[in-house]
This record gives sequence, C-alpha cells and structure tokens, in this order.
Amino acid sequence: MSHAVTTDRHFMQLALVQASLAITEGEVPVGAVVVKNGEIIASGRNAPIRLNDPTAHAEILALRAAGAALGNYRLDDCTVFVTLEPCPMCMAAISHARIARVVYAAPDVRAGACGGAFDLNRAAWHHYAPLIDTGPCEAEAAALLQDFFRMRRD
Repeated sequence: MSHAVTTDRHFMQLALVQASLAITEGEVPVGAVVVKNGEIIASGRNAPIRLNDPTAHAEILALRAAGAALGNYRLDDCTVFVTLEPCPMCMAAISHARIARVVYAAPDVRAGACGGAFDLNRAAWHHYAPLIDTGPCEAEAAALLQDFFRMRRD
C-alpha cells in the first residue's frame, strides 16, 4: 500500500470516529475531518437534530471549524475526508471554501453530488472544482449507515 493510500485511510478512520459519535447522538452517522499539511485542523459530525439546524451536516460543521481555526474562509490546500459522498449543499460549500481535495468513503446514489446521483463538479456554472477521490473505508462507512437505518426501521 502506498503512503498516500495509507494516509488517506488513516484520516478516513478518524472521520469514521466522528460518524460513530453521531450515532450516539441519534444522528445519521456521517463524519468529516479537514486536513492541511498532514494535520487535522477541524472535524465535524452530523448534527441537524441536536442543533436544530438543517445545514448542520458533518462537512459544513467541519468547514466552519476549519475556517475559524485558520482565521480564513478560504481553505486552500486543505482536504476534506468524509464518510459519505457530499450532498449538493456540502459540495457547494466545499467549492466556495476552495477546498483542494475531497475524499469520501461511501457513495450516495440518491443525493451524492460527486457522481453518485450527479456530478456538481462538472456543472458549467460551478466555479471551482476540487479533486475528488474515493475508496478508503467504503465498506466500513456503508456498514455504519446500513446498521443505523436498519435499527431505525426495527
């Protein structure tokens, strides 16, 4: 395994920790971490129910924390690791923040904006397109989501 793959897997595992914490709060298990120069500068987990905020997705909360940590709304040279393919709202925020790279674990064929349901990065009006990578921890992230929704149905 290459160093880049090992590093991506490490950061995705930390995003999975955030997703697991979301479960304990009754939230859909999605977690995110923002990394710059090999260091985590922020993390987030889904919290729309807990915060009474429909925009409180893991990515949005992580971006807000990263902006505060860096003292800048532009997050150039940062990578977002997220356990579920970002939705259109999150991809738009990622684009506005000028995130360099997005790495997601589980695809979202119903609402994913990186190619799952559609590809917002390829939209003609989309002004900034980060590099999109997939792969690390896909099975683990998908299992967390499947188990969560199975428990909710039972």
